[in-house]
Amino acid sequence: MRSRLHKKVAEFKEAAQAREKGVYPYFRPIQSAQDTEVVIGGKPVLMFGSNSYLGLTTHPHVMEAAQKAVEKYGSGCAGSRFLNGTLDIHEQLENRLAKFTGKQAAVLFSTGYQANLGAISCLTGRNDYLLLDERDHASIIDGSRLSFSKVIKYAHNDMADLRKKLNLLPEEAVKLIVTDGIFSMEGDIVKLPELNRVAEDFGASILVDDAHSLGVIGTLGAGTASHFGLIDSVDLIMGTFSKSFASLGGFIASDEATIDYLKHRARSLIFSASMTPASVGSTLAALDIIETEPFHMERLWANTRYAKELLLVNGFDLGHTESPILPIYIRDNEKTFLMTKLLLEEGVFVNPVVSPAVRSDETLIRFSLMATHSFSQIEEAIDKMARIYRQLSPESISLKV
Repeated sequence: MRSRLHKKVAEFKEAAQAREKGVYPYFRPIQSAQDTEVVIGGKPVLMFGSNSYLGLTTHPHVMEAAQKAVEKYGSGCAGSRFLNGTLDIHEQLENRLAKFTGKQAAVLFSTGYQANLGAISCLTGRNDYLLLDERDHASIIDGSRLSFSKVIKYAHNDMADLRKKLNLLPEEAVKLIVTDGIFSMEGDIVKLPELNRVAEDFGASILVDDAHSLGVIGTLGAGTASHFGLIDSVDLIMGTFSKSFASLGGFIASDEATIDYLKHRARSLIFSASMTPASVGSTLAALDIIETEPFHMERLWANTRYAKELLLVNGFDLGHTESPILPIYIRDNEKTFLMTKLLLEEGVFVNPVVSPAVRSDETLIRFSLMATHSFSQIEEAIDKMARIYRQLSPESISLKV
């Protein structure tokens, strides 16, 4: 059995092949704080691959709050929320998040991944249905795999296809539609008003994953439901703290009965250690800033508009993005890897997205904005990107010099 396992893992060649070609783009160690400029290999690099949309990871208030939490509560909770791992600041953050998202209650998870895993796996049963957008995040997919429910995928942001799929299901079954708010690779926003009308027609419930929406859209950054004025129509809101909230963890917000159910049924909550004090403290501080200093979100959108305009003027294909996530479609695995490598050599960090994560003709470079980027940093990165792409594909894109 041991030799069979070794044989199986030895057959994995993709990473080794990329390393041999010198284009392996993962696990690049950063030697500084997550900011608009980081240090890699002792050299300064412009960071355009971060999810710190509001740029709060180095905010003095956030860092001080993390330090004070450790001083008071120690470095960890040594148990799950279910048993000995609940602190008063856990409950304080839950109450704040419920109010922020417009829901009755919320429950914290140690990561955003665990929030989706725990909620989606336990909310529906054997005779029920989960309906997922085909571009939903991996944590949603994995949560559905742990559920005993029947899982149905519908075409990306295609409400006609969702309606068609729902029309085939038994009327009496529980139906939960799970969708990203802002899709993490494509950067487009769910068509929530249309999705809500479909859900109402079939008595379905809605869970929106707002990992990339909180701090980005909605009133004071309250997310997708707030953005569309549909807070009461969305049954569950999921969020993470590793992006705009500059920390680590996740939550589900909903009505009190649903949250109480999750507290006693979500296995990733019951059997995982709770959020560390530092993570809770820094999240509370980030929430303070988000609620009282809206200029961070305003700057994020100013940077987004500026970068998007420059990229489009230079002829890049950005798909249907509507957010600070700007997918630059390369549509070739090897060119995507090579461009990522050459950009890093030129002092620009971006993330490649290649097959099998996407189809080979949809490979892209994920260029993401932060509120703290300067226009000059954006210009420098896009100038280098245009020059490198022109070198790699002179025939396929008309770039202005």
